[in-house]
Amino acid sequence: MKNPYIERLYNGLVKENPVLVLMLGMCPTLAVSTKAMNGVGMGISTLAVLVLSNLVISLLRRAIPDDVRLPAYIVIVASLVTVTELLIEAYLPALYDALGIYIPLIVVNCIILGRAEAYANKATPGLAVMDGIGMGIGFTLAITLTGLLREFLGAGTAFGFQVIPKSVEPMAIFIQSPGAFLVIAFIIMVMNAIGIKTRQRKLVESEGCDGLCANCAVGCDSPKNEVKEAAK
Repeated sequence: MKNPYIERLYNGLVKENPVLVLMLGMCPTLAVSTKAMNGVGMGISTLAVLVLSNLVISLLRRAIPDDVRLPAYIVIVASLVTVTELLIEAYLPALYDALGIYIPLIVVNCIILGRAEAYANKATPGLAVMDGIGMGIGFTLAITLTGLLREFLGAGTAFGFQVIPKSVEPMAIFIQSPGAFLVIAFIIMVMNAIGIKTRQRKLVESEGCDGLCANCAVGCDSPKNEVKEAAK
């Protein structure tokens, strides 16, 4: 993508989704995604902290000495998380009770510290903010989708509304710990299947591949000229 701001947004949503591609932030994803609304609350909280921390770290990237870089990041993130926690406790007490200890644990969320170290401290404030928005929305969508599927399959509801008749017994395993792993594994399986299909279609349409993978002399990740030579 030519526009770096759009590329940052797309990167967090799809290409490097923190949960479904990079496997980051799994602790809150597995723990609080028993309901879709819990996922929305945790996702938005993390999004706010991620965007603000990326902005502050980018603005201070030349002022923070390398020797104290990580402690400085933790202090910045902890300050923002404390403000977020107090706001949720004051205005959304039900969500605060549901998320519990996982709100202050945003401080050590590997998504936030990872983006600070890998991108924000090297990028301009505008790009750092867009990276935070992309990663934050990607995390929010992933944890909300996981919570929605777990809630639907395990309780027969969606965002608290009864969807499956109460006469049908739900599969309670999906609101327990094993259900979180099963749902995330299923989502990743679907994403991988779509990705493989898209990659094969691209080879057939533009690379000259005949689609017969069993008879292919080279893999799909080989350079273009090798793929073309093998397809002739």
